Amino acid sequence: MGDLLSVAVRFIAEHWKILDLLLAVLGLAIYVGGSHTLNQRRHPSAAIAWVLGILLVPYLALPLYLAFGSRKVVIPSPLGGVRPLAVSAAVAYPTMARSLQLGAAMGLPDPVSYDALTIHGDGTHSLQALRRIIAGAASSLEISTFLIGRDTLGDEILRLLGERARAGVRVRLLIDGIGIYLGGYPDLKALERAGIEVVRFVPPFNSPKRGRTNLRNHRKMVIADGMCLWCGGRNLAAEYFEGDPRPILRRMPWVDLSFDLSGELVAQIRRQFEQDWAFATEREDVPERVSPSVVTGAGGATPALAQLVASGPDRPDDTLFTLLVSACFTSQQRILAITPYFVPESSLLTALMLAARRGIQVDLVLPGRSNHRLADFARHRALRDLVVAGARVWLHPRMVHAKAVLVDDELALAGSANLDGRSLFLNYEMMVAFYDRPAVMNFAHWVEARRLECKPYRYRRPGVLREVAEGLLLWLAFQL
Repeated sequence: MGDLLSVAVRFIAEHWKILDLLLAVLGLAIYVGGSHTLNQRRHPSAAIAWVLGILLVPYLALPLYLAFGSRKVVIPSPLGGVRPLAVSAAVAYPTMARSLQLGAAMGLPDPVSYDALTIHGDGTHSLQALRRIIAGAASSLEISTFLIGRDTLGDEILRLLGERARAGVRVRLLIDGIGIYLGGYPDLKALERAGIEVVRFVPPFNSPKRGRTNLRNHRKMVIADGMCLWCGGRNLAAEYFEGDPRPILRRMPWVDLSFDLSGELVAQIRRQFEQDWAFATEREDVPERVSPSVVTGAGGATPALAQLVASGPDRPDDTLFTLLVSACFTSQQRILAITPYFVPESSLLTALMLAARRGIQVDLVLPGRSNHRLADFARHRALRDLVVAGARVWLHPRMVHAKAVLVDDELALAGSANLDGRSLFLNYEMMVAFYDRPAVMNFAHWVEARRLECKPYRYRRPGVLREVAEGLLLWLAFQL
């Protein structure tokens, strides 16, 4: 054995250049084949980084690519056709009409009706709604979250879920395989003993889904009996609701956005949960697609419709990114957005800047200081460009975790996605697109109330060192 090992070491030492070249060729073949087959469509800087890494240090870059390099896990299928737009609808409601057309072209589910939309005013209101929906479940509860805190809120929610499971309700909990560690790692065995079915979405150390460790499930939803939905940007931890007053943990409440509703839309979102559950459990038996009726408005009024906008590696297109860029070009009056992190891809930033330059009122609400310092540092280049273009940026005194984009009075997008590259291109995200004016205006009023609590962002010319540092961080951040 020792002789064979020494021979192998000598061979590698003598022929390392050839082996290095062969490994680089193999790596490039894997990269090109995977990118073409899965239609990865990477950002140019990301593509250049991977190719250079495989060529220069293939023994390091190739394993990293196999672990983290996938961006899409589905193969695009030919379109079944794009719905024609009625001329009157396209003229009267251009943003809504184009969003519906794009959604159909990208294979999004049809817009459907919903009932009893309630936008939660604060964490207390949201927690009351969450308790009510959990307590009211009679047959099933489906919960998807990025993390669960080991704190007062997380402990309470898990206790409530255990009570429903012991009462005969089927309770399924889907939690991200990385996020579970960030929240403090709940006692999974105790949950299972209580009768809760728990699945981790692509755990990093024992998942059979190779190459997908970097693709995280950021979707958040609670569905009761397939009839009631609670969702938005909140994870199941204290800081997303009322905070944790205990001296050891002491967490102040963040500003976040969530809502609940009922109706046909819940069936769409429940199917998305079933697909995520099947993916995480390696199952294929996803229920058949629900075919709800489409409700249309009367007398030319905007239809009271909403639709699921799922975005991520399980979609062949970058659905949310596409809808956002399109909405920037069709907007006629105002774009109002709130997000905790703003590190946009260049096309989205350009679309926002062009909207501002053609006279659209563009308002962006951010936390003055978020929980991710690198994101705060990297955002300034984009913020300076926006301000110069005529947009207004507002900084909130508290940590803002809400995610919503409002365009005129025609479109409101609310859910789990941030306006950064990870959310728009890597994470599994879920937004709901609302198309009826009352809902859009109610979301706008909520965001506008947060804007009035802010102070304006002031443009400062950066020094050379800061510009270089921002550029390096932006380049690196996009790869991650």
